[in-house]
Amino acid sequence: MDIQIKASFKKEILAFTRTKMCLIIALVIIGMSIFSPVMLRGLSLLMDAMSDIYEDFGMDVSLITEQLNSSALQATASAMVETAQIGLLVFLLLINGFAGGEQKKRSTIIPRSAGLGSMGYILPKFIIYPLTAFVLGYLAAMASGLVSSVIFANNDIVWNNMFIAGVFAGIYLMLYVCLHLALGTATGKAGVSSAVCIVGALLLPNIFALMDPGGEIMSYNPFSLNITAVSIVYGEEVVADAAMAALFAVGIMVAMFFIALFAQNARRVDNSGNEILI
Repeated sequence: MDIQIKASFKKEILAFTRTKMCLIIALVIIGMSIFSPVMLRGLSLLMDAMSDIYEDFGMDVSLITEQLNSSALQATASAMVETAQIGLLVFLLLINGFAGGEQKKRSTIIPRSAGLGSMGYILPKFIIYPLTAFVLGYLAAMASGLVSSVIFANNDIVWNNMFIAGVFAGIYLMLYVCLHLALGTATGKAGVSSAVCIVGALLLPNIFALMDPGGEIMSYNPFSLNITAVSIVYGEEVVADAAMAALFAVGIMVAMFFIALFAQNARRVDNSGNEILI
């Protein structure tokens, strides 16, 4: 491996771990996957305990309680949806400093003066952060399934489906992390990049759903892999379509890497001004 790229990998890993960003992201994503089913189970127990009080007010909460306490499968699916939304938001915001944020502080001046090239700057980012997102997304899916299977009486989780769904949940996080890295490093505006990616993650699945009411294209949509992952958890036969969507996602990630690399070769960081921040 090239010495410069090796040093850049070391720099990114140390920056990600020593700033505690990696630990915070892991705690949030894994914590959400555990907290969500526990919260659902606790809410169902609380409503059971207060059923007499609700009856005194003429309220029948038995149906709601039954739904909350119905199965480990539903709790797992709910946890995966919440983890994909909140976990992605936290991940994108916390890596702003590594997704072009250092350009705004002009802390790339000295490394570039010492010979840092575009490949050494871009490649480690597109390996370390997307792989971290994939691992955490997969572990979060497994954690939510394991916790749900323990605390819910009706353990209807099919683990073969869970293993596959975890892979697609991880790829979903990878895709948006790569989009954030490409846009952030290309423009040097990491805050804007994270905002665009977060809004896109919230709106794109709904937009594609409106454009495709029959669902023929939805299963091939790489930007809705979180929905596909939940469908797989429920046992729907969409694995072949999901595999195609995952391939599209990988293709987009590779394209984002080359776009970011091209942008770094084509532009120069604005080093004007007298203030030097390292």
